[in-house]
Amino acid sequence: MINIALDGPSGSGKSTIAKALSNKLGILYLDTGAMYRACALKAHYLGIDCKNEEQVNSIIDLIDIKVKYQDGTQHTYLDGNDVSKEIRQNEISMKASDISAHKKIREKLVSLQREIAQNTDCVLDGRDIGTFVLPFAKFKFYITASVEERTNRRYKELIERGQTVDYDTLKAEIEKRDYNDSHREIAPLRQADDAILLDTSFMTPDEVINTVLSYVNK
Repeated sequence: MINIALDGPSGSGKSTIAKALSNKLGILYLDTGAMYRACALKAHYLGIDCKNEEQVNSIIDLIDIKVKYQDGTQHTYLDGNDVSKEIRQNEISMKASDISAHKKIREKLVSLQREIAQNTDCVLDGRDIGTFVLPFAKFKFYITASVEERTNRRYKELIERGQTVDYDTLKAEIEKRDYNDSHREIAPLRQADDAILLDTSFMTPDEVINTVLSYVNK
């Protein structure tokens, strides 16, 4: 079984790389971040404070998430509805960072992620794939970039989606998410000891993809 783990902070380009790798290698791409976003969206719908662990725990049994692949693209379903677009709102991104810090949420989703990886060749991207979700993955990479470059990428992405966003506010949110993700008690964001570090600040997506493939093809 081939499992490729890509970890890194928000806006580092890991999702773009993961999707391209899955296409080139002909294996599954599992967007683990989308699963946490779906949990955050459920909490948002119910008026739950994603920072409040007690409130979040009270709705865990109400969260029904399924991942389906249609035309080579992952679609995330919440309570039977395709929420692939709704979970990409910037507000939901921030709430996903908050809700992912809670133990029971992580246990629920990690169990599902491991089950998929045990039965399928796949690429997974997130913040704790190589350190916690799949510590025995054969290939591990830590994808990062400067906060300025990551803000530029995210800003461009949101503008292209038609969302209104302030650059300085966005940068502050990314820095806050970096801090939250790297300081959470359970499975914090960090580079696995055996992961290959790739700083993509001055690399094109193709350069990153080819670098990763050079290791995998060995």
